Amino acid sequence: MDTNKYIETWKREEQQPFSGWDFSYLDGRMLEDQAPWSYTTRAAELMHQSTSVIDLGTGGGERLLKLKEHWPRKVVATEEYPPNFKLASERLLPLGVQVVDVSQNMFTVMPFFDGEFDLVLNRHSGFNPREVARILVPGGTFFSQQIHGLSWRDLKAAFKAEPQWPFAIPEFFLPQLESAGMTIIDCREWSGDITFTDVGALVYFLKAVPWTVPEFSVETHSKYLLQLQNKLENGEPLTFTQKRYLFEARKNKPE
Repeated sequence: MDTNKYIETWKREEQQPFSGWDFSYLDGRMLEDQAPWSYTTRAAELMHQSTSVIDLGTGGGERLLKLKEHWPRKVVATEEYPPNFKLASERLLPLGVQVVDVSQNMFTVMPFFDGEFDLVLNRHSGFNPREVARILVPGGTFFSQQIHGLSWRDLKAAFKAEPQWPFAIPEFFLPQLESAGMTIIDCREWSGDITFTDVGALVYFLKAVPWTVPEFSVETHSKYLLQLQNKLENGEPLTFTQKRYLFEARKNKPE
């Protein structure tokens, strides 16, 4: 194994640009099983039933733009990561979408009125259950797909890392939504494989999704990368387990 050659190649992968939530650079190199549901299809259906929607943690607005033909009259998006906020603003503001710089986590207080929206969307972003319920009209819907807190656990273990948010599972969030005055309409869980055809692809992924292995770099984690390269050369695939869950909740109407 030419250690120096591999490390230099991986450092070049580490420097490749990444913006929004676009992994097209890894086409053919990162292979993912697909969940048995379509978040986009259901989000489109819900938009047709709505007059206002907010997309929490929109990234670069990629997913929201794919739904453009289904947008209701009022569309708002939030994003806190500065490069993504800039990208989302450039893409969405000319289309009449308000883009708001606000963090999304369990403690977020959002700058929106009570009952301002009848649909809240959230794909792979944090959220505050009580705030989501507050900004929804009675009868409004919260629809979300989340990365399970134990997703990629075997990938993290390959770098001696632990899940940062092991509590981020349906059993944690759904009761909080119920206590905030919402009824769970649907909840599904899924696990499948994600495979990297080469270690460089994995390096790019880990830099793009930095919370997977905190403080990852080729320089500091080369020992583990070389172990994975050796595994690949011995005919073992770089396959790991990812987990997702999807739920739909409706805000209760006053009796």
